[in-house]
Amino acid sequence: MSRAWRRSDRLVASLHRWLVESPSGSVGLALLVGIGAGLGAVVFRYLILGVTWAVTGRTDYGAAGRVASDHLPWLGVWFLLLAPVVGGLIYGPLVYRFAPEARGHGVPEVMVAVARRGGRIPARVAAVKSLASGLCIGTGGSVGREGPIVQIGSALGSAIGQWLRVPDHRLRLLVACGAAGGISATFNAPVAGVFFGLEVILRRFSAEAFGLVVITSVTANVAAHSLVGADHILHLPDVGLGSPPELVLYGVLGLVAGVVGWGFARVLYRIEDLCDAVWRGPEWLRPGVGGLLLGALLLVLPQMYGVGYPVLQNGIAGQYTAAFLVALLVGKMLATSLTIGIGGSGGVFAPSLFIGGMMGTAFGVVVGGVFPALMLDPAAFGLVGMAAVFAGAAHAPIASILIVFELTGQYSIILPLMTAVVIATGLSHRISRDNIYTLKLLRRGVDIDRDLGMGGSAEPRE
Repeated sequence: MSRAWRRSDRLVASLHRWLVESPSGSVGLALLVGIGAGLGAVVFRYLILGVTWAVTGRTDYGAAGRVASDHLPWLGVWFLLLAPVVGGLIYGPLVYRFAPEARGHGVPEVMVAVARRGGRIPARVAAVKSLASGLCIGTGGSVGREGPIVQIGSALGSAIGQWLRVPDHRLRLLVACGAAGGISATFNAPVAGVFFGLEVILRRFSAEAFGLVVITSVTANVAAHSLVGADHILHLPDVGLGSPPELVLYGVLGLVAGVVGWGFARVLYRIEDLCDAVWRGPEWLRPGVGGLLLGALLLVLPQMYGVGYPVLQNGIAGQYTAAFLVALLVGKMLATSLTIGIGGSGGVFAPSLFIGGMMGTAFGVVVGGVFPALMLDPAAFGLVGMAAVFAGAAHAPIASILIVFELTGQYSIILPLMTAVVIATGLSHRISRDNIYTLKLLRRGVDIDRDLGMGGSAEPRE
């Protein structure tokens, strides 16, 4: 028996050395993280749908307008005032007690774990983030699910790496792999997932990192696809570039998007500062009490309920007037900022796309009226605006271009897309080198650009 145990121990030790030390072992870990991230994205998606249905009687409420919940008809539209309060009273204590890192939009916490903690993220973060974000979004929080799934996938990659005691440099790679897998599975966009993991999370490129992140992204996409099929979160119209002179207008759109993306980041943190200054009670109670403000906003503009993909779709498809598109743009900025400011849990990726879609479509409607002979398609400007505003907010031009390109599958839009995104990123970076993610960390005194040796820019900072 002792000989058998020794043989078993040697086998386990050999397997551990293979996983931790060999290149082929890293591939095995990347595959494992990809499967976990893909499954996690699917579970998280259905958690949000389930909570939303339990509260509203619909899997998505925003596009329905100001109507009563099917499950609470006696409350009429006033259930919108109560839903965020009830949700906050549940997820507020959950986050406060078990994982304070799960508060907010998640990506900055992953970035600082990579830059300063060798990729170490507590394993409990994945579970708490799933529950808290699912409850927040399902009860009306106007935030995205991409930030949470990035944190969930990254926490999974970190947990596997810590359990196996892999070196810090490889642990960081597993964290980036988890982030890429989450984006890939959520958007059905494996290429964009790769560059999100490298450009936003890891913030550096290498052959080893690229290979492992690609493997994870593809695996996560296949895992999610095997469960839900080719189910795109957005069904966008076919568009294209009408004539080369239109590129000038897309350049102007890029300038506007750069300012809007930069402005969204500033509004987000100004409102968070205001909430911090006003609130004097216990932190676990803050989401519940603050939910009254969010509920009041939802009563005025119910389209802000949840992530808002159907509303974004309707806006780009031309179902709203230019004035209402602007109202939705401003409303999303305020609703997302308020959700994060009161202690909610959710991402800013999808709100950035929403804001960009509304802005771009409204821009297309206006310039179409000014230049009727060009026969402009406002939907094309809406799609480009999605990428350009996110690029302006996150300073992630490659991921921004690829996410919209993969969502549409239309090569004809690539020239205006690249033009607007590059201009938006350049202008936003010129105004301030800090983006919507690093700015949150700077407010805590954490400068990951300096930690990673990326400082020295002459651009102004705030």
